[in-house]
Amino acid sequence: MTETDTISKTRAERRRFRRVRLDLPGRFFIPAGGEEAPCHVAELSPGGASLVCELSPVTGSQVVLYVGGFGRFEGHVVRRDSKGFSVRFSCTTFKRERIAEQLTLFLNNALGSGTSLRRARANRKEFAKFTRADGQIVHCEMIDISAGGVSLRTDVRPALGEFVLIAKMAGRVAHHHEKGIDIEFVGQAGTPPPT
Repeated sequence: MTETDTISKTRAERRRFRRVRLDLPGRFFIPAGGEEAPCHVAELSPGGASLVCELSPVTGSQVVLYVGGFGRFEGHVVRRDSKGFSVRFSCTTFKRERIAEQLTLFLNNALGSGTSLRRARANRKEFAKFTRADGQIVHCEMIDISAGGVSLRTDVRPALGEFVLIAKMAGRVAHHHEKGIDIEFVGQAGTPPPT
């Protein structure tokens, strides 16, 4: 496989799985050299992760990553930069689905929910709030949540494309529906939204 093929495959992988911005402690191990080092997981998706650390393995290196609250992952280094490196996971479809579920639960907890499982929400209301660009705080009810966004029951319907903050996540109003709005996550609070 040529370098161009590897870059194309990496870009396709990036499009397939939405990465969630995090700041979690982690540790990685390089089996070939026996090296181990702490890191911070900046982004995580069912397909891979971006790590911030001092030690940066060579592109193509096999690594084993341990992420606080998420477990163990195996993969290969696909990109390096001045802050760290990115890993593409080598895992089964089942494992990818499990990662997506864990990310959903993580985001659910970040939004202040006391209930972890989506199916448990059917029998109770879960409340949240979001902050509009003008500083207005809007109280609402969560209908559904995923790694990519959240659907809210609210009478307040900001304009499509308006950026809002919900918990530590920045989002953009993506859709109006009969019960409220859908917000697409675009990053964490403190991370400037794309222009």
